[in-house]
Amino acid sequence: MKNKTFGVCIGLFALGVIGIGAPATHARGRLAAMESAGASDAVETTSTSSSESGTVASPAEVPDPDTELASKKSQEPAAPPADVPGDQGSPAPAAPAQAPAAAPAAAPMPLASPSMTAPLSTAVPHEISAGPFGKLEITGILSGMGMTEGDHIPGDSPTHWDLSNAQVFVQKTTGWWQFYLQGGAYNIPALGVPFVSTGSTTSNVYGPFPVGYLKLVKGNFNVEVGELPTLIGAEYTFSFENMNIERGLLWGQEPAISRGIQLNETYKKLTLAFSYNDGFFSNRYTSLSGSLAWAFNASNTLSFVASGNAGAYARIPANPAVFPTPLDQNNSEVYNLIYTYTHGNLLVTPYYQYTNVKTNTNVFIPMGAHTNGGALLFNYNFKHGISLAPRLEYIKSSGSAAIGSANLLGFGSGTGAFSFTVTPTYSKDGFFIRGDFSIVHVTNLPATGFAFGPIGANVNQPRGAIEAGFMF
Repeated sequence: MKNKTFGVCIGLFALGVIGIGAPATHARGRLAAMESAGASDAVETTSTSSSESGTVASPAEVPDPDTELASKKSQEPAAPPADVPGDQGSPAPAAPAQAPAAAPAAAPMPLASPSMTAPLSTAVPHEISAGPFGKLEITGILSGMGMTEGDHIPGDSPTHWDLSNAQVFVQKTTGWWQFYLQGGAYNIPALGVPFVSTGSTTSNVYGPFPVGYLKLVKGNFNVEVGELPTLIGAEYTFSFENMNIERGLLWGQEPAISRGIQLNETYKKLTLAFSYNDGFFSNRYTSLSGSLAWAFNASNTLSFVASGNAGAYARIPANPAVFPTPLDQNNSEVYNLIYTYTHGNLLVTPYYQYTNVKTNTNVFIPMGAHTNGGALLFNYNFKHGISLAPRLEYIKSSGSAAIGSANLLGFGSGTGAFSFTVTPTYSKDGFFIRGDFSIVHVTNLPATGFAFGPIGANVNQPRGAIEAGFMF
């Protein structure tokens, strides 16, 4: 399976390179897992609750009826154009002024997909003709990463080296019907959980084609159908999309990729989205999510997003370690309040998260729990392609081990955790290199809990990670 996965990835990458040539100039799920050969379902229990572009014609040439007057005028010195400002200290030109040179064409811009947060951005797209499909835009990424950590748990290793991304993005971005396809190999490193190899991640999480959808467009309204990125949270799924290499603690409670349908509408400063989907990639279409974003101005945006499972579903695999559908989170409600400030080289995103898992013995949740969490994400771009991105987080789950509350953080019932991450980045043209320095501190660890170290009793885990590659 692993060989097959990498065969598909290498083929996709080769196709991207052949179709687009050399790298162009640089311009813009959930996983808590351990290494495993695969995952198969052992138990399934269901309980239902419930452009046209306009062309301006050039004016027709009309002959001057007074040809003699026109001839005399043509022999007189031409006056400077009234609407062209001139240097006050220079004499008026003796010869007729030449028409101003045509404005240079606008530089190509990165595409909106895949969604990315500063400081990285996708490369300028490579355009190819595809017959009945029209013009296709192709971009991609090739990157590798290394990681070292303290207090690793049994079964993990203190150091790791692997491919982090070998992905190609193919999309049609014009016309009333559009599409987006993303394929290749990927890794989804996250704080507080063991490292999983790229082969196992690609095979056992979302497969070699993690995102792909058809998009139908009518003005400011569009409909997307397929495997979609989530609306929830302030961090995206893949490492290259975010300020930091590893996903944070709050991200671990949120869906990442869902199958379903999504409606999007923009009206002046308001952007709305609504999705009917399968939540945490469960393949049961009982989840709903929505987003409402208000842009006060070019620098300030406030968003409210929510997601919840209208039914209940337990999908318990033989090996739940490598699996995109965690039992508790797939039956949860998630709420985010996200504020984004951008000005010049600064980006600041504070956000609040609340999640709730209800008691439901039909799907093996004998005692529910909830979490409260907050995060503060920064990025500042310095000169010469250098940037710095700190991230602060805190999250706390309710309940206790004594009453058997749901273990939402993975460290034990009723636990909490702090994290701090800082990521310096250097990028030039299509190349980038960056490093994560992070620490996770677990609070309220019960005697039956398991955090870090050989017996799970250590409450701190420092990590260092490095990622380098090319956006093409």
